[in-house]
Amino acid sequence: MTATDSITTVVVPGTHLMAALVGAQDQHLRQIERAFPADEIHVRGNEISIRGADSAQVGHLFEELVGLLQKGHEIDANSLDRVMGMVRDNERPSEVLTHDVLRGAKGRQVRPKSAGQKRYIDAIENNVITFGIGPAGTGKSWLAVAMAVKALQAKQVQRIILTRPAVEAGERLGFLPGDLMAKIDPYLRPLYDALYDMVEPEGAQRLLERQTVEVAPLAFMRGRTLNNSFIILDEAQNTTPEQMKMFLTRIGFGSRVVVTGDVTQVDIPNGKSGLAGLERMLQGIDGLAFVHLGTRDVVRHRIVADIVAAYERTSAAPTSGGGAE
Repeated sequence: MTATDSITTVVVPGTHLMAALVGAQDQHLRQIERAFPADEIHVRGNEISIRGADSAQVGHLFEELVGLLQKGHEIDANSLDRVMGMVRDNERPSEVLTHDVLRGAKGRQVRPKSAGQKRYIDAIENNVITFGIGPAGTGKSWLAVAMAVKALQAKQVQRIILTRPAVEAGERLGFLPGDLMAKIDPYLRPLYDALYDMVEPEGAQRLLERQTVEVAPLAFMRGRTLNNSFIILDEAQNTTPEQMKMFLTRIGFGSRVVVTGDVTQVDIPNGKSGLAGLERMLQGIDGLAFVHLGTRDVVRHRIVADIVAAYERTSAAPTSGGGAE
């Protein structure tokens, strides 16, 4: 890439890469032009010329996209939006989005889809306890299960324990049919779903039958010491402070823990969450990390990110009385 007087030129190595880069009927090119309206983008053969105030940044964007294509990464409208966001934040999407975590069920590679998710994965790799805090759709639980399966396959742990609080353990649960585990099963279903994404259903069933993977409500953790395990506490915002302390003191030797939660979705009756204020209390402890995920890390349908952003704006807006909510 060469830049002269706000003109940046990118040479794309290969016609096949150019076709994937600009997209069918130049859809990707139009999307980039809409995102950088102050710049003019001209394509001739395998050369892209950008003129304007952000020409260097747009040129870097095209280089990153070429790097992704060379590594076999497919580009669509959603991934292009994420790449543009990362480039604006001076991040390297060609490194973030091609980081292999695990080959999941049906041979699909599990990879981070945002810089925040990459920080989350790195934190899990390098700490005993990692807290993943963020809204729905940021991949907190899904990536945690992927990292657990990876650790199990590498024989770094002997078992995986997936747990979450059953916040409606009173009247509503009583109306559900079956024994205690049958009543609690709906609360644990999201963890089963993530497991089946990582391991073929038959393999997952064998792991569950052998209790190499254990899925249980948080109340079942009391009185246990969990050694050589990868433990995931999901929906931790619905723990009480007493439950959180109980859980964190179960950790034994050779274990790794991931705690996920969304502090904006507290469902416990008195509203006093065991996750609230925990970062301030535990800061400075070696081997423990907090990773905050946000709107840019939402990898569900685009509308989910828009909804999360709308809620964030509303909660941050001053009330009519002039105070903050």
